[in-house]
Amino acid sequence: MADDIKIAHHDHHEVAFLEKELRHISGIIKQKGRQILNAYTITPPQFVALQWLLEQGDMTIGDLSNKMYLAFSTTTDLIDRMERSELVQRIRDDQDRRVVRIHLLKEGERIIEEVIAKRQQYLEDILKQFNKDEVANLSTLLEKLHQEMKKN
Repeated sequence: MADDIKIAHHDHHEVAFLEKELRHISGIIKQKGRQILNAYTITPPQFVALQWLLEQGDMTIGDLSNKMYLAFSTTTDLIDRMERSELVQRIRDDQDRRVVRIHLLKEGERIIEEVIAKRQQYLEDILKQFNKDEVANLSTLLEKLHQEMKKN
């Protein structure tokens, strides 16, 4: 029962340690992701855009800009390049012709799914050092951390 009680203040050294570990993990994931991307014609920002489109479906440039924390003009340039590479396509909304949505094309989908599969394979190789309970606990705690972060 005592384990369920939430403690308002955590030890500063523990928090500092967690922040450092998460920062290092994030850096390694980013570096590994870039190594995988080197085999493809897409850039890291294009990867992020394609990933959002795969997860969320068709989006406006405004929505994509917000998700990627990029200026509208930067996202427009990104979409222009991806459209020329036939990874995405601009589609006018049937209901409101002023609205343009970005649609993921087959080649964009193929690339993003392949890259994500390679990233997952990398993680699977790392997780071979963990037992089933450790992986389950890690999943639960990371999901909880993510949910709490989304609230703030």
